[in-house]
Amino acid sequence: METSIIHLPDDCLSFIYQRLDNLDDHDSFGLTCHRWLNIQNINRRSLQFQCSLSLLNNPSSLSQRIPAVNSDHLHRLLTRFQWLEHLSLSGCTVLNDSSLASLRFPGARLHSLHLDCCYGVSDNGISTVASFCPNLRVVSLYRCSISDIGLETLARASLHLRCVNLSYCPLVTDFGVKALSQACLQIESVKISNCKGITGVGFSDSSPTLGYVDAESCCQLEPKGIAGIVSGGGIEFLNISGAVCYIRKDGLVPIGSGIASKLRVLNLRMCRTVGDESIKAIAKGCPLLQEWNMALCHEVRVSGWEAVGKWCRNLKKLHVNRCRNLCDQGLLAIRSGCKNLQVLYMNGNARLTATAIEMFKLHRGDVTLRSEEVMVIGPDWRLYTGG
Repeated sequence: METSIIHLPDDCLSFIYQRLDNLDDHDSFGLTCHRWLNIQNINRRSLQFQCSLSLLNNPSSLSQRIPAVNSDHLHRLLTRFQWLEHLSLSGCTVLNDSSLASLRFPGARLHSLHLDCCYGVSDNGISTVASFCPNLRVVSLYRCSISDIGLETLARASLHLRCVNLSYCPLVTDFGVKALSQACLQIESVKISNCKGITGVGFSDSSPTLGYVDAESCCQLEPKGIAGIVSGGGIEFLNISGAVCYIRKDGLVPIGSGIASKLRVLNLRMCRTVGDESIKAIAKGCPLLQEWNMALCHEVRVSGWEAVGKWCRNLKKLHVNRCRNLCDQGLLAIRSGCKNLQVLYMNGNARLTATAIEMFKLHRGDVTLRSEEVMVIGPDWRLYTGG
């Protein structure tokens, strides 16, 4: 009896489809016949468009160009691909709240959703997301018009949320953050960068699973807010670069109180008012610290640098670019301590002499000196997993 590939059962064809590496091969597979097209449809797990600003971990972009994805396009696609687990609508600026009604097709199967720069999506649209997608793990709402009301609705409906991006959401305040941190007990990473209405107190008594907070340029952050962010005891990555306009020299002491003892990456870049009191507390209270960005921390003086050298025994990368008060004595303290240091980012330090730098090179040949100034450090918020 003659057989061919078309006689294979659907589960075998699905097995073959799942092992095709090339996106063009994926598209060609569905052009063979209606049966193979259906197999392609039910096996597609990820979808994003060429306009997407964020890439999924296992992206599967549409090969055809769609200049502006509208509600009709989205409806047809989600009707066809009802087994999606990951969907990025980032950059689809034409979509609005009503467009998201089509999410009822993938519904509970959807695990990650990116709505970056979907300017027409507001609380009503997020309410639709909450209704149809209760099993979301990752949500990105960068520059969406969401407020505390929408965030609370989403948090109460999606209790398994782990990673949330609220960057540039000006209507979100501590109230919304509190709703998120109290409802989603498995939350691991939160981005609130450039959220001008957040002081940080909404994180108080957060889940110990919270290990990643990016609060860059949150200009309303205050000492109680910093204490709230680390209150769960699980913080491993913290970015508050350019975010301490209202914090005095000792305002970051809570980070070094012992609650943030798991901290591994800390970005204090452009925290110009942070002084030695904060630096000494952090150096002593965060023994696992591996990378510390202190670029443009102008108020850190000799006693601060001495504390870094004495207590930061696991530090591998240190950024001191353009620190006005890093002098020869401070560099000597770093040279004499920080036994595991591998890379020192340093340039524009006016008080350092050429002799001190040469002596550092002579005594610490195990350390690479680099002149570039790095602004982004640590893992991607979507890829962070605690433990």
